[in-house]
Amino acid sequence: MLRFALFACASLVAMPSMSRMPERTAENVKRYTALCRKHIYRDMKGMYREAGKSLVFPFLAPGSNQYLDMLWDWDSWLSNVALRQILLEHGTKGDSDEALRYEQGCVLNALHYGGMDGWIPIWIERDAPSREEMLSVRNPWKSNMHKPTLAQHAAFIVRNMKGDAEWLRDDFYKLQAFVDLYLNYHRHRATGLMYWQTDEAIGVDNDPSTFYRPHGSSGSIFLNALMYQELRAMDYLATRLKMEEIARQFRREAETLKASIREHCWDKRDGFYYSVDLNLLPVEPPAVSGVKPGELHLHVGQPRQYDCLIQRLSVWSGFMAMWAGIATEEEAKEIVSRHYRDTLSFNAPAGIRTLSPQEKMYNVKASGNPSSWQGPVWINVNYLVFRGLVRYGFVAEARELAEKTILLLGRDYERFGALHEYYLPENGEPVLNKGFQNWNLLVLNMAAWLEGKPVVEEF
Repeated sequence: MLRFALFACASLVAMPSMSRMPERTAENVKRYTALCRKHIYRDMKGMYREAGKSLVFPFLAPGSNQYLDMLWDWDSWLSNVALRQILLEHGTKGDSDEALRYEQGCVLNALHYGGMDGWIPIWIERDAPSREEMLSVRNPWKSNMHKPTLAQHAAFIVRNMKGDAEWLRDDFYKLQAFVDLYLNYHRHRATGLMYWQTDEAIGVDNDPSTFYRPHGSSGSIFLNALMYQELRAMDYLATRLKMEEIARQFRREAETLKASIREHCWDKRDGFYYSVDLNLLPVEPPAVSGVKPGELHLHVGQPRQYDCLIQRLSVWSGFMAMWAGIATEEEAKEIVSRHYRDTLSFNAPAGIRTLSPQEKMYNVKASGNPSSWQGPVWINVNYLVFRGLVRYGFVAEARELAEKTILLLGRDYERFGALHEYYLPENGEPVLNKGFQNWNLLVLNMAAWLEGKPVVEEF
């Protein structure tokens, strides 16, 4: 037995370096940053797609065979943020001018599928059916739709155009209808929080706070943080279009939503923002007819005084409250000290675990339908958490996460000549979809921040 134990120990020592993340040294960070830039500069136009059929404007695609010729909602937005960083570092004015039509096309293709009811699809394929055909098999008021990132995407483009929003004017009513559909039919009246209609294509596919939950029950912190920023973007766009009264309305909606998120999603016990369960039975008075003197009616002495229940599931999206600027300074300190720094929970060698391994649902196996968000590291998550850390002044933590991301993707390029969709948290091994670009290219924005260079940021 002793001999076997010694052999096992020797085998562990001799394990190849690929079984763990590269050492986080200045030399390695510099080398892998250069490697990321080399590949991304060369391949970045691979996300450009020309107009045709159902996609009447050119657009940006995520990359990899699985997403080769499709427009996706929050994918195109974050890809665009990365694209502008590439152009800032490595592009000419001609490159920038060329890119603009693909950027605007992402928004305009989505609005082309918009209408008075506000519903816009989550993704559009080149051979997609018409809007009328799509709505013939779904109820637009009871279906998930384009995530609330469309106004943010438009605002990002407008800001980069020095405030010129005229290209958006003709379709701005469709954008208002889209945001109003969320406000009117995806909002829980008692709490003021937004909710998913179903668990279909929510972006964070099998997030257990929504996955297989009853319809209309998930007051997702991920969704609410996005919606808060979407309302701020609508304020900005309406202002740029000289629609001040409309801008004020969206500004008020944003502040109202922020207050609701702080009231209902912040958990004082855990020091974290959580999604909430809205699936509660209504409080109803006892029927008057047929009441007998002295008859007992259930709960009449003290019905519930709360409108939702915290879902204490350690999902990465609690950090979105920092990304969106919803968390107070004191809350951000608690989030970082108790959750970001916890290596047994979110903080992994490859970045941020999408679900804490302390949760029973933790699962890092490959899955494409749904995509796996129950533990694996996604680069958009690393980026959004990084941005929250920067926003609240946690420089050391932001540096750590940026460097981990650079090492992870640089090694992927070194070994496979391409990036993947998501990764194992402990050793950074790629899991699925070789050739995936998309928001992975945001590694350049993180690297630029590390080096003190100009950084392109989302709206």
